[in-house]
Amino acid sequence: MKQNIAVTITMLSAIVLLASCKKDHEVVTQPNTITIENVLDSKPLVESGTFKGEGTPPVIFPGQSVSFSFSAAKNQRLTFATMYGWSNDLFFAPENPGIRLYNDDGTPITGDVSAGIKLWDNGTRINQVPGMSVAHPGTAEVSAKNIKEINAADDYGNTYLPASQLMKVSLDYNGSSMFTLTIMNNSGGTANETPFSPGVWAISYVAGGNLLLPEPLYAADKPTANGLTDIAEMGDNTALSGYITELTGIFTPLSPVLVVVYKGNENPFYKPGENDRGEGLKDLAQKGNADVLAAALQTKKGVKRVYVLKETATTVLLPKISDAVGGKVSQQLSVTKGDRIAIATMYGFSNDWFFATTGNDIDALQKGDVSSSIGLFDNGTAINQYPGAGITQFNLAGTPLDENKPIQAVPNPNSFTTLPDIKNIIKVTLQ
Repeated sequence: MKQNIAVTITMLSAIVLLASCKKDHEVVTQPNTITIENVLDSKPLVESGTFKGEGTPPVIFPGQSVSFSFSAAKNQRLTFATMYGWSNDLFFAPENPGIRLYNDDGTPITGDVSAGIKLWDNGTRINQVPGMSVAHPGTAEVSAKNIKEINAADDYGNTYLPASQLMKVSLDYNGSSMFTLTIMNNSGGTANETPFSPGVWAISYVAGGNLLLPEPLYAADKPTANGLTDIAEMGDNTALSGYITELTGIFTPLSPVLVVVYKGNENPFYKPGENDRGEGLKDLAQKGNADVLAAALQTKKGVKRVYVLKETATTVLLPKISDAVGGKVSQQLSVTKGDRIAIATMYGFSNDWFFATTGNDIDALQKGDVSSSIGLFDNGTAINQYPGAGITQFNLAGTPLDENKPIQAVPNPNSFTTLPDIKNIIKVTLQ
């Protein structure tokens, strides 16, 4: 009897021990949802600036010129505005949307582009006979008129030569999507001799083949606005410069987002200081195509799940535009203790920049905003140009130019521009 009891106790002990071991090694799966958002408060102008003469006052007199440089991608246009100084409220500006910079085949346009320049009446002052004795700003119109192109004569019978005979505008191409524009005052000795005032210039972003702001300085047949009157009447570019400065900054979509759940101590697809591994990160960084890298990661040791998250309507994650919220994607994950999450997405308007998790990536069981884990990197596989204004940027109808450098963090400010904080471009949340 005692022997049977002892056997029973031994068997029960073994069962309890086995159950205990099973509990200790049980893999507990937990749900977690990752959300990636483009939270960039985007701007429609990629570049803008001012120009002025070198003397006192800083006007461009007949026989003088002024130059400024800028970057531009295919389909982008350059516009500017400067006062016909010896008038009441006339100004020179290219016909909207501005000066064309590339031919259809992508070759840069150079030389004389004066034919695109027009003379405009701001519509706020009664026009006197143009000349040195014009009163500034003169008598106000009883009722302000819309901006109107002057063709040979204004509404008061004052005559004018074509703008292209008073102002010579020429383009030089400096390479790597950079241009220099020169404005020469050729009005000396003509019936319309005049100085040119300090002015402003601007270039709009292009998205989906369309200019985001095709009329940044003025609109023909519409009332003047945003400080243009100060240029047209007094040659003062302060107000209009302030206006376009507020509209100038960063605009970029984010590509479909690669999300990787893995076990291990190192990111499975990149490491700063190393060259691109040839597994598909180059496709993501240059073209926004995460599918090649996703396929390669499927077979890697330690990789548990791979996702490519695409925004339903647009595929890419657009930034915030005016009152519209930015793009957002989410994915429910099944994760366990020890899992890590790595992500990557292209800075869309670049040559080969990409956002990615840094350091030891993200603890898969973490909750809340994990955007501080994200960095911006240069993949080192394409020559960089001004972000959003590069002729070889894939998403701006270009072909990237190869280079071979280690992956490194993008400095900020960098040689092109100053970017917002990363947390103000991309937000990553786990819930």
